[in-house]
Amino acid sequence: MSPSRESGVEVASDERETGIRPDPDLDAVVARVTGRGRILSRAEAERAAGRARRVGHLLDDAIEIPWVGYRIGLDPLIGIAPVAGDAVAAAASLYIVFEGFRVGVPLRTLAAMLLFVALDFLVGSVPVLGPIVDATLKVNDRNATALESYVDTAFTE
Repeated sequence: MSPSRESGVEVASDERETGIRPDPDLDAVVARVTGRGRILSRAEAERAAGRARRVGHLLDDAIEIPWVGYRIGLDPLIGIAPVAGDAVAAAASLYIVFEGFRVGVPLRTLAAMLLFVALDFLVGSVPVLGPIVDATLKVNDRNATALESYVDTAFTE
């Protein structure tokens, strides 16, 4: 594959023949999309933790139940629809894990966060009992707290 010059741009011979560019380095793509491996400033890490906290609050604590004083979020409400509702809630929960991945949370902590999301999905899929467990476990709040804790200890100014 010797590169040639066509209209001022270097093009590999297989690209010229097929019109398809060769696959870029997968690690470079992952690093670009996720930011993993890039050194973040404390301010960037705190913004990521803040976004995760807002998602966690929305899913676990957004609505106060009147006269009881207990808060629930969208997770148990969406989870009323067994399996499908919990799949949507789990997808939203994965955003917090993704932010943890971007910030550089250790793999052990990420694995624990994923385990909590999986547990929330599996137990939450049980009709009637699932939404009750979703309302009490507050997995997203735990995961956001783990992310914030990591940011507080790992990022110094």
